[in-house]
Amino acid sequence: MTRNLALAAVVLALLSCAKPDEGKLQIALNWKPEPEFGGIFEAERLGAFTKRALVVERTGGPGAPVIQMVASGQSRFGIASADEVVLARDRGSDLVAIFATYQTSPVGLMTHVARGVDSLQALLAAPGTLAVEPGLPYVKFLEKRYGFGALKVVPYGYSISPFLADPSFTQQVFVTSEPISARRAGAEPRVFLVAESGYDPYTAVVVTQGEALRSNRAEIARFVEALREGWLGYLADPAPANALMARLNPEMDAEAFSLAAAAQKELIAGPGGSVGGMTAERWGELAGQLEELGLIARAQPADSYFADFE
Repeated sequence: MTRNLALAAVVLALLSCAKPDEGKLQIALNWKPEPEFGGIFEAERLGAFTKRALVVERTGGPGAPVIQMVASGQSRFGIASADEVVLARDRGSDLVAIFATYQTSPVGLMTHVARGVDSLQALLAAPGTLAVEPGLPYVKFLEKRYGFGALKVVPYGYSISPFLADPSFTQQVFVTSEPISARRAGAEPRVFLVAESGYDPYTAVVVTQGEALRSNRAEIARFVEALREGWLGYLADPAPANALMARLNPEMDAEAFSLAAAAQKELIAGPGGSVGGMTAERWGELAGQLEELGLIARAQPADSYFADFE
């Protein structure tokens, strides 16, 4: 479920005319209310922000240019991926990650069990069709590491219909979305996480401006504490926050919310059940990979990409 940014320019133009409400901290989401944001909704439900004297307002959504929103001050916080942070900083944005939702990236490639492939490398060497969003860093990484062999590479169309119709079809997915839809439609998908290749950026990372962090570190620390409380609550029992999100996203039913929450659980919790943490080693490895791919001019010091609140 890679995010379609086709509406980004329009959304950014509209946002340029708006100013954040005084006293409120905006957090820009990059998709519809779904379990990947469960901890945010649970934090709201528990009053985790309020009891820390924070007034938090959700904004953004599908197509929202989150990086630009945060960089321009339209939103104090936003949801992005770690590789987006590295790319943005290489282009001059002073963005810093403060919380990482997914410790293992939920991005994967989905194929049919009946094909009998048993590894990501074997999948990319087998003939068939591969639907991916062109230009994404992980696509470039996979192509460089494994090559695409006899695969016919086509643009991802944000639908599982081609997958259901073609037994040799492989497509990019979020493990919380397309594989669940495919199973419910009667298919037998097998998913290989891109993380198995060694390319494993933190995903659904909360970012803010470096200046905001330097000027308001105590406030941001309280915000991170509230997020952590929300995510621990959501992991323990996702049902209440799922019900809240379902009212805002009627495209998903209760079963889909429950299955998505279960699918992502092991990708979120870190060592000892902690949530949100990051390490300089992981950021340094990612920056080095992006430099090697020629996507950034030069890797910055690893600790410049994130702030540690653990």
